[in-house]
Amino acid sequence: MILRDVLQVPEQPMQTAWFIETGIVSMLATLEDGDSAEVGLVGNEGVVGLPLLLDDDRDDLEGTVQMAGTGYRLPADAFRAALERLPALRRLLNRYALIHHGQVARTGACNGRHHIDQRLARWLLMAHDRTEGDTVPFTHEMLSIMLGVRRAGVTVAAGALQKAGLIRYGGGRITITDRPGLEAVACECYGITRRARDRLFGLPPGEIPYRR
Repeated sequence: MILRDVLQVPEQPMQTAWFIETGIVSMLATLEDGDSAEVGLVGNEGVVGLPLLLDDDRDDLEGTVQMAGTGYRLPADAFRAALERLPALRRLLNRYALIHHGQVARTGACNGRHHIDQRLARWLLMAHDRTEGDTVPFTHEMLSIMLGVRRAGVTVAAGALQKAGLIRYGGGRITITDRPGLEAVACECYGITRRARDRLFGLPPGEIPYRR
């Protein structure tokens, strides 16, 4: 998966389910004026193509690679056949669908209610959970779409987090230097979605490859 790859095209039949191994895929809602906002993200805990799990083959959201990585793609027919053949797979993906639904709902509430620095901290923690190391590539344009704000707002929020010693940013990268501090700044939305994910997966450490 390379940066800006579109894995899910809005309103078009899905040919493939993508199981993400590394990297991050943003689920974007696009408005008539062309503006987009992230409503959810998928990393190494999830799959792009959830409508195929729910007996549909299309969605109004776009799935775009925001952090390059790797993944496994399964043709739609083979994916459906695997669901029939492997009940445990369907159960696990049903749980993931609940997790993703909760993340999307919480993102909408968060973007409407919380300050930009809290939302940026939440997004960085979510990205950190799904990556190796402490550095996340970024552009102001990307983060403005992720947070639904102007680029100037991203600059101010990132500057505040850097001044507090929580991150270091520049050259198209953000490095998390104080994760506990970042968690303290983030709104409650991060903790709520993280706890729901841990509870619904309910698997031993390491079996689901996200950071603990």
